[in-house]
Amino acid sequence: MNSMLRALALFFIIVCAMPARAQEVDPNAAARAIIADLNHHSGPNAVEERIALSLGGVEQWVSIRGADRNNPILIYVHGGPGRPNMPSSWPYQRAWEDYFTVVEWDQRGAGLSHARARDQQAAIDSLSLDRVTEDAVELMAHLRERFGAERVFLLGHSWGGAVAFNAALRQPDWVHAYVGLSPLLNMQANERASYELVLSEARRRNDAAAIAELEALAPYPGDLDFDRLGTERGYVMRYGGLAAGRDNAEHFFRAGRISPDYTPADLAAVNDGSIRTVRQLLPELAQVDVTRVEQVSFPVVLMLGRHDMTTPPQVAVAWLARLRAPAERIVWFENSAHLAPVEEPGRVLVALVDMVRPLAERRR
Repeated sequence: MNSMLRALALFFIIVCAMPARAQEVDPNAAARAIIADLNHHSGPNAVEERIALSLGGVEQWVSIRGADRNNPILIYVHGGPGRPNMPSSWPYQRAWEDYFTVVEWDQRGAGLSHARARDQQAAIDSLSLDRVTEDAVELMAHLRERFGAERVFLLGHSWGGAVAFNAALRQPDWVHAYVGLSPLLNMQANERASYELVLSEARRRNDAAAIAELEALAPYPGDLDFDRLGTERGYVMRYGGLAAGRDNAEHFFRAGRISPDYTPADLAAVNDGSIRTVRQLLPELAQVDVTRVEQVSFPVVLMLGRHDMTTPPQVAVAWLARLRAPAERIVWFENSAHLAPVEEPGRVLVALVDMVRPLAERRR
């Protein structure tokens, strides 16, 4: 297992690629300007903002974008933990904004919220699942008041799946629906399933070095730490369990280099925030389990990649079979692993428009 793969794999759910270094001259400035212009909304009721809000006493950055501010609000709760989605969302999100007011939120310790923090270490020290969940609730409250919206959609990806679900539990009357996109729901079950899948794939490929290294982890996850998680996640990525049919996810991470929302200096801080966030949260992450909840008062939609070995879909499927909710739906993405919005952007858009957005009408 080479050192680069191990380093990349240390990030919990999404493996983080190295961003471009901050430079005095931004070599991608022209590309950023073109993308910003392409994504501009010119309608009279549009909204386009990137602002800092005080959530839980910490300044956190959000992007709010949509063609019509009267559309339902969709909050994207990113994964990682500590891996912002905002810089890599521009290839697919503009189409969402015709149907939703889309809010990208860089959680404390992540992305812009880390890069531009007055006291980075204080924000990291305050991290916990409960604290980030409360930040999400405060963000919901802000958006409801500002837009006069009774409810919002919460879309949680990966680690964000647990955050978004817990926030919905705390304020169920504020939620049109919970959308779990390759969600982390039960860390222990997730790791066992991921390990079984990746070891099986190593054996299928007769990859002797991988088999030896993975078998040395048994019983997995055991006492989960950076090294054990890093080794397992490295093979998940190599075998297409992060991005289907690929041994990396460079196409997703490199998109941030020409994002209109991030400067090179902002991008240069992403890895530092990710590493420090995971170090702070890993002991608690090992105990995350929202599958103990078996009844909710809001609809639940799961969007699952068929090839996902990062958050294997069987964990979510088994939970949904037990869950009682006003509506329960699964949308499968047959050619995706963990990154369906970039792997199958058209199908994700159709699912959001046809299966998620109508739930705003249902709960009125």
